[in-house]
Amino acid sequence: MNDLTVTPTQILAGVGVLLVLFWVWRAGSRRAKAAARTARNRPRLVSLAGPVLVNAGLIVAVQWVVITRAGAGWLLLAVLGLPALFAAYALTRALMVATVDTSKRGGRR
Repeated sequence: MNDLTVTPTQILAGVGVLLVLFWVWRAGSRRAKAAARTARNRPRLVSLAGPVLVNAGLIVAVQWVVITRAGAGWLLLAVLGLPALFAAYALTRALMVATVDTSKRGGRR
């Protein structure tokens, strides 16, 4: 018959290669799950384009009517200032870096 001899060094090398392959596979699957979770939670830009354009058109129309008809005064300040406040709030929230402190170990059952 065949004499198949495997040294302990070869066995350890084989086990090491299997562990590395398992580690790479697990890291890849975690990365894929995280990417899928991020894609699910983030609204698509195309789905937001329609409502954003409609709302911007409404704001511009109201501002145009007030500027051309009413002239100056508190109404002009309100019509120009209020949308500016909402836009500043939205931009500030979008540009702020928010951290979520969660631990991956424990707490889940």
